[in-house]
Amino acid sequence: MGASRAVDTLLCMRTIIEPFRIKSVEPIRMSSLEERRALLERVGWNLFSLRSEDVILDLLTDSGTGAMSSAQWGALMCGDESYAGSPSFQRFEASVREVFGFEHVVPTHQGRAAEHVLFHTLGGAERIVPNNTHFDTTGANVEASGARAVDLPCPESTDNSSPFPFKGNVDVDRLSSLLEANPGRVPLVMVTVTNNAGGGQPVSLANLRATREVCERHCIPLFLDACRFAENAFLIQQRERGQEGRALGEIVHDMFRLADGCTMSAKKEGLANIGGFVACRDDALARDLRRRLVVTEGFPTYGGMAGRDLEAVAQGLREVLDQDYQEYRHASICYVTEHLAKCGIPQILPAGGHAIFLDAGRFLPHLEWNQFPGQALAIELYLEGGIRSCEIGSLMLARTDAETGEEQPAPQELLRLAIPRRTYTQSHMDYLLEVIEAVWRRRAEIPGITIEEAPAVLRHFTARYGRMAGAACAGGGAGGGASRCDR
Repeated sequence: MGASRAVDTLLCMRTIIEPFRIKSVEPIRMSSLEERRALLERVGWNLFSLRSEDVILDLLTDSGTGAMSSAQWGALMCGDESYAGSPSFQRFEASVREVFGFEHVVPTHQGRAAEHVLFHTLGGAERIVPNNTHFDTTGANVEASGARAVDLPCPESTDNSSPFPFKGNVDVDRLSSLLEANPGRVPLVMVTVTNNAGGGQPVSLANLRATREVCERHCIPLFLDACRFAENAFLIQQRERGQEGRALGEIVHDMFRLADGCTMSAKKEGLANIGGFVACRDDALARDLRRRLVVTEGFPTYGGMAGRDLEAVAQGLREVLDQDYQEYRHASICYVTEHLAKCGIPQILPAGGHAIFLDAGRFLPHLEWNQFPGQALAIELYLEGGIRSCEIGSLMLARTDAETGEEQPAPQELLRLAIPRRTYTQSHMDYLLEVIEAVWRRRAEIPGITIEEAPAVLRHFTARYGRMAGAACAGGGAGGGASRCDR
């Protein structure tokens, strides 16, 4: 189906319909406010520690939480579980080569394992890895190798309300300066598409070309974090001049021709529940990656994945490029962001590809960064309506200053509402809006968060928190008096 007809359909019809039929359902257990409060107190106010059955809408992540298609379930039955030389790997490898164009495909059990293998091969002490914005596990794996992760987001990314279409772009001037100032210290440049920690915002083809040119001048390989490659291609198709009407697969080929390799969590746009890979063009690098893989993951033809999972990813990588699917998914997210905008609720605009990002810093202006407004807001959405979400701010992404030892805040205090693929319907989105509006009306009363205990790395996964006795100051948002927004 061509892009233009799909767009015309969405413009003519007010109702979003899912481009699939539901064959199997999973019950959602409803809970009361009192139950939810007791559950959160028991787990130290950390939503990662909740049982999934105690969540009404689970928007914690879009990683491995979507629904698989009937074709994927059928492919699972073809899974060959041979330890070496499985035909399931051959089909997986062929699918990755077809979509991304890389000769060498090294399977891993998920994206952070791909990052571990890559950065422990190319990273190391005194090295620097630049990115538009490292996500949590990416930055952790870079720094676990001894290297330093450096974020270089474009200047436009700082204005959440502007209509700039490609806020995920790399700041090419800063990248060029970094490479010139650090000869021999940068083993690769990474670009995350779409830029998850930056609000799910896309990277333009023009920016990828400019980044490639800088890398070539310094003889440094360019890698893409490809977790959400198809939504980035879709947003290029919709927003970048000269790309309208092009097939998504063609745009993907243009994106990855500019790269020397990629990492991917197939739990996102592999449309599967587990899996990932590293892919590259360089024969010597591929050899080193496979040698490390054998030690940490498994044999190079399964790499921590079952044959059935290899089959599901091979099918999912093709399904995710369906134009109808991408139109529906993005329309669902736009549906939420447009209604939030009508209510004046602060968020990152324009809509990203996989999530709604609330601007928790502006939502709760009475809370300082070290009172973790994103986590405070996440707790309130769960208490109000059983919605589980994820803070992406100073709790997750704060850095320790190497010279002073002091913790530095993240660039923004965000709350991500990640939408699992092919899982929830429009009525679920209406419920989500109702819950957010209810919390918005009492925002001035929301207290800050303290950390009671936490590990040194990736603390947000397992930390325990405390809640302050009340709002940190009386001069918060207007709160309390707003009427419900019309939808």
